[in-house]
Amino acid sequence: MADWPYNSANWKRLRKAHLAAFPWCEGCKHMGKPHVLANTVDHRVPISEGGPAFPGHDGLASYCPACHNAKTARGSEHGAVRSNKPRRGCNPDGSPLDPAHPWHGGNDDSKNRAKSLTAEPERPPPNPKTQLVQVRNRKGERHGARGPGAGR
Repeated sequence: MADWPYNSANWKRLRKAHLAAFPWCEGCKHMGKPHVLANTVDHRVPISEGGPAFPGHDGLASYCPACHNAKTARGSEHGAVRSNKPRRGCNPDGSPLDPAHPWHGGNDDSKNRAKSLTAEPERPPPNPKTQLVQVRNRKGERHGARGPGAGR
């Protein structure tokens, strides 16, 4: 963070004003944790992609360190390796924290029904090719799949 504009007095004033106006982490808010304090101010459009160095508040975002790191790792700031993987972690009910996770349905029409973590009320249809097999030895005695004398 020692590079321009982050080491300038203008940025320090803008950062302080933005955190005073928007103290809560945007990333955590989107994941259902609305009251996590932010300590990082990030450009919505990176300077490397032509964004202004000192934008207005609408061009900045407040993040906690974890959300800022996750956002930066998935963005153009990361360099040649970019990721569109969803963020890790689950809510107490087991659903993913990331609202953009494919589990939530996304844009795929086949996934528009609500997901549930409980078992389906119906059992899956039986497989008609499944058969129970009984094996008989030469004496005609039945024994399991392990064969006679198993467990001795």
